[in-house]
Amino acid sequence: MKGFILDYINENEFKKLERALKKYNMLAFKKLNFEYYPALRSGKFIGELVSKNSKDKTETYELKLPSDHMFSQVHGDIKLHYIVYKSENIVMLDTITPSDILLEGHMAELTTYKGVMISKANAEKDIFKIDLLNMLQGK
Repeated sequence: MKGFILDYINENEFKKLERALKKYNMLAFKKLNFEYYPALRSGKFIGELVSKNSKDKTETYELKLPSDHMFSQVHGDIKLHYIVYKSENIVMLDTITPSDILLEGHMAELTTYKGVMISKANAEKDIFKIDLLNMLQGK
């Protein structure tokens, strides 16, 4: 097998998410570029198989990227979503979630509260979650 080609469903949107990931979570960005993309190119599909479409011969995967435990509890896990077209040897990169906080971070500088980035749109909600989690952990 000659390998798989990485392509994008929406390249502009995906690149924005990648740049925000690079800015706010360098570990996830490095793992994505130096471990996960080469594995996908070589045909090793990592992550959780979410769905299969036998008619189109596609498989949809979600790959959890490394992130801070507190960030995951406040905003959710960082995941790469991609679709594999086995007959054409193409891996279609769909999105990186949570896209709302990453896109907001791409547009404007985000502030942090106790080491976790908070969105400008939901600042009070994020601060409440962080305080609540810290209180439950006894910090």
